[in-house]
Amino acid sequence: MTSLRILVPIKRVIDYAVKPRVNKSQTAVETNGVKHSMNPFDELSIEEAVRLRERKLPVEDILVLSAGPAKAQDILRTAMAMGADRGIHVVVEPGKDAHGGEKGDLEPLGVAKLLQKVVEEEKRNLVILGKQSIDDDANQTGQMLAGLLGWPQATSASKLDIDGDNCTVIREVDGGVETLRAKLPMVITTDLRLNEPRYASLPNIMKAKKKPLVKKTMEDYGIDSERRLRTVKVVEPPPRKGGGKVEDVDGMIAKLKELGAI
Repeated sequence: MTSLRILVPIKRVIDYAVKPRVNKSQTAVETNGVKHSMNPFDELSIEEAVRLRERKLPVEDILVLSAGPAKAQDILRTAMAMGADRGIHVVVEPGKDAHGGEKGDLEPLGVAKLLQKVVEEEKRNLVILGKQSIDDDANQTGQMLAGLLGWPQATSASKLDIDGDNCTVIREVDGGVETLRAKLPMVITTDLRLNEPRYASLPNIMKAKKKPLVKKTMEDYGIDSERRLRTVKVVEPPPRKGGGKVEDVDGMIAKLKELGAI
């Protein structure tokens, strides 16, 4: 049975319970002084990787990686407290790129190229990552990574089974569920019904401080982190207007005609 060498990419994002606000210059969402935490979908990915080991599968190594500012180390330590063996922190500090964009915000293609390099250098044969991050909601990185590697992929997994080199993934689709089967190596993205992430216990948090955490840069991997898309302006959505009541179907149709909807 093939040993599993798992890579779990994770991202530091604004906490899901915080309501994002646009910054004063209207160039991005305000991040200063705002609570951050691990992307919820990435928590599922770490949990699933650890559960594969707990199922007595031959998990040789669970490597977590995050690209971001210095504080990204916090979520890497959390991931190691949950059961990951070691971490890589690719330091990307905030700033402005040549187009005036936010330099610290990597685009999905740039992240996918970075992960491709890490997979090749670290000899990974399974990548488990969240289907999307809750800040940009792009839902692209996993698919792009699979394309760059030429590996099979299964997105939005709600159940994962591995038997030897064979992976079986169940995913929810419109109208039901879909079962996908493929052989390792493979890229899998996780959805909310996959599992319930554990809390990191205090003893494991203390142990995580001694686990290896290596610092790297995008340049170390030969990756250009400059954004190819430029954000022109970010504004709050307009407030919703109050609705109105109609007496019957004819009144509703008349109102829709009045609004130009039909």
